[in-house]
Amino acid sequence: MKIYKNVFENIISLENLFSSWDKFKSNKQKKRDVQLFEWKLEENIFKLHRDLKCRRYKHGDYMSFYVHDPKQRHIHKATVRDRVLHHAVFAILNPIFESTFISNSFSCRINKGTHKGIDILDKTIRQISSNYFKPCLALKCDIKRFFETIDHRILLNIIGKRIKDGNAMWLLREIIGSFSSKCSTPFGQKGLPIGNLTSQLFANIYLNEFDQFIKHRLRVKNYLRYTDDFIILSRDRAYLRNLLEPISSFLLDNLALRLHPHKISIRKYHQGVDFLGYVVLPHYRLLRLKTRKRAFKKLEERVKEYRAGIISEQTLEQSLQSYLGVFSHANTYKLEQELKNQFWFWFSG
Repeated sequence: MKIYKNVFENIISLENLFSSWDKFKSNKQKKRDVQLFEWKLEENIFKLHRDLKCRRYKHGDYMSFYVHDPKQRHIHKATVRDRVLHHAVFAILNPIFESTFISNSFSCRINKGTHKGIDILDKTIRQISSNYFKPCLALKCDIKRFFETIDHRILLNIIGKRIKDGNAMWLLREIIGSFSSKCSTPFGQKGLPIGNLTSQLFANIYLNEFDQFIKHRLRVKNYLRYTDDFIILSRDRAYLRNLLEPISSFLLDNLALRLHPHKISIRKYHQGVDFLGYVVLPHYRLLRLKTRKRAFKKLEERVKEYRAGIISEQTLEQSLQSYLGVFSHANTYKLEQELKNQFWFWFSG
């Protein structure tokens, strides 16, 4: 295992902080808090650098709100100063840990994502089933309250195996410890805020332990994961059932996580494999009904924002093309036409 010792200086360097600001501010210039930070940009960045260097830095409080996408999620938004630092941490830590991740982990990684995950799932089903002539079963699981139950101590211990830099670990403890979910106990803090860029990286680092267990201890060949959703494919139903006990034990004993008891299923491929907003079937794939409804609802909301003068026509057009892009990864020609027609009805109404 490669060890990294000079991480802190790389994170807090002025070059990294200014570069992180540039990445952070993209598409946010109209936000009031971003404009206020930029008004005294150099002063704010230099002060952040000094506070970090002298270890005076304290992570600020979060602003919380709910979104429905499609289920209700509790989002916690950090201050601009903290979010710039999150980008700086991500820029240095992500390359360190990226090389340790398995290829079939698709969440929040360059050249991965939902569409890549669906393509690999489709390809793997075809391979196992010999182009749909042989059996193929999919074990699909979900981790219960994943972000809420990530254990801070376990996460820091995992990171600390590779990062041997006391100052860097102090900073990571400050960022990770800035949030505590209702799942925390007197014996330790738990939870990562949905909304932090660092939370996406920390989640992948945390579940990489599970990925390695699946691939190297259980020697599972056909495994795909996106955040806390994962699928294992096989021709053998008994084999898939027998994996549940060691999987559950590892998650509980090593990561303090539990499988969601109501989200474990084994399905034949011709029944449709539901993953990442799509349903993969022999020879074609469909959009999940919830994904379709969400796309229509969100686009209608964007049209209302345009008509209220909140967003530009260019932004509205980009939203339409984005949803059409989602549809293009399934067999949805009629649905695409329906979305376009509905869009122009809203737009001209």
